Amino acid sequence: MASLSNPNHTAPQDQRFLVLFDFDETIISENSDDAAVRLLPDQQLPAWLINSYREGQYHEFSAKILAYMADQGVTKESIQSAVEKILPNPGLLDLFHYLQSHQHDFELVVVSDANTYFIETWLEHTGVRHLFRSIFTNPSYFDARGGLVLRPFHSHSCPHCPENMCKQAILREYLAAREQERGVGFQRVFYVGDGSNDVCPTQALGPQDTVFARRDYPMHRLLLEMQQSQSAKFKANMVPWVTGDDIVDCLEKMVKER
Repeated sequence: MASLSNPNHTAPQDQRFLVLFDFDETIISENSDDAAVRLLPDQQLPAWLINSYREGQYHEFSAKILAYMADQGVTKESIQSAVEKILPNPGLLDLFHYLQSHQHDFELVVVSDANTYFIETWLEHTGVRHLFRSIFTNPSYFDARGGLVLRPFHSHSCPHCPENMCKQAILREYLAAREQERGVGFQRVFYVGDGSNDVCPTQALGPQDTVFARRDYPMHRLLLEMQQSQSAKFKANMVPWVTGDDIVDCLEKMVKER
């Protein structure tokens, strides 16, 4: 399990709102594994490796990709450089600038099925790591031969999520732990995501909370289906987003509602 706290996080303890971010295709503009794959000699995976993917087992597949990259001589330095060059999604840096100017209101967390090295490297390089109190993601480390090794975040009993990570379990545990530490819960929770594995955590949110689902991505489509079927499982508000500015517009209104 890799839950990384930020020793440099100095925001006050009484923020009213919690904002959770996915990483791949939410904060950054692509899947971070794709950026790494472009480092291979042919800039693509061999067919045998692609065909080894099992539905719902992306963590296993990602570990195979990283092992293959090590076999092909891809170095830590080249991986670092590739990750640092990944572009943020449009408007996300504006969103982070807004959140930094309102640190007294917002506590920030990353919940991602990527890995510690990719996320820490990108956030540090971009200069926004200090904004995040915690990062929940799959542990990763470089072994003796220089390959990046991936481990599962945790085990869980959720039938809807990949076996290495249930984001709803992470969210529920975090909310309970923070309420115990703070002595009070958050007034509202905001969740920013794009993928199908971002749907499960939204089931832990209530009518006072807001889900920012990237427009026309799997999370958005799946939540629309739940809304249309009037599913009792989804109680939060949903706001589709295309750029970070869409999220800023909504958060500004929430902050003004004292």
